[in-house]
Amino acid sequence: MNGLELLLLGHKLIEIGAEAIPRSGFHALTTSARTILVNVFERPGSSIKDITERTGFPQSLVSATVARFRDDGVMVTEPDPADRRRTLVSPAPGKREMGQRIASMTTVDDVLAARLGIPRDEVADIVAQLESLARRLSDARP
Repeated sequence: MNGLELLLLGHKLIEIGAEAIPRSGFHALTTSARTILVNVFERPGSSIKDITERTGFPQSLVSATVARFRDDGVMVTEPDPADRRRTLVSPAPGKREMGQRIASMTTVDDVLAARLGIPRDEVADIVAQLESLARRLSDARP
């Protein structure tokens, strides 16, 4: 597998994941807003600069998106105590847990079965492999 193939696989997995999440405001967000939201939820306490570097989006887009999420009560911001010029961003209290509860209401099994054209009971091995990969990647250092 080369880098392009891995990137394309990642995009397919994003589509499957989004399809498996119960319909909510998450689906109405732009791709950039969803990416920024997930980035902050994965790494609370990140600076705007950190989010910009990880997402590759312009600083102005990240700042505007974070401001919108803050105004909507989804994120909180605070000055960095080590450098008051920087803004740190985190999920608003309870929002991360609420998102996890919503996401856990369904599994990817039905979506994977439909996408792969296989019976649902044959998806367990694929899900186990995806879970193993997810664990390994979450334990890996950037």
